[in-house]
Amino acid sequence: MNPPPASPVPLEPPDSHHLSAAEGWLELGNAAEAAAELAGIAPVHAGHPAVLELSWQLHARAREWEACLELASRLVRLHPGLAVGWVYRSYTLHELKRTAEARDQLLPALAKFPNEVVLAYNLACYECCLGNLPGAREWLRKTFARPNSELWRVAAQKDPDLAALHAEIERL
Repeated sequence: MNPPPASPVPLEPPDSHHLSAAEGWLELGNAAEAAAELAGIAPVHAGHPAVLELSWQLHARAREWEACLELASRLVRLHPGLAVGWVYRSYTLHELKRTAEARDQLLPALAKFPNEVVLAYNLACYECCLGNLPGAREWLRKTFARPNSELWRVAAQKDPDLAALHAEIERL
């Protein structure tokens, strides 16, 4: 059996219209309308990565972490070549107070997505939350060694997960 393509086929109308409308409603903060639009997508496309991703975002806004974990795990299983599923799954585990598992589930993604800076940043957050400050510092150094490091540095200075390192972030 061949793995799914890294870039799946785009949705066709009317499903693409439902997805676009759902995105718009979510951006406007209307979760009920976003959910209604997502419900209009044909069941055969329920596993499409764009549908899974937007569904995750909808549930994350509602802080429905168990539903998020199911969606993100499905995204990783069906589309392992897309980094977003790996990031969402670990983020969800962290929100469920399963931070060590979040870290452990994200580590294999590093080999698959070496250019995804968010992986190193999230690992820094998880290590910091777990009390492994040397590990967190190392992941932050890797994050800050990448392009657009100033954006990451600003985010890190405000991130509550990195509170234990806020005083030293400028020096990393």
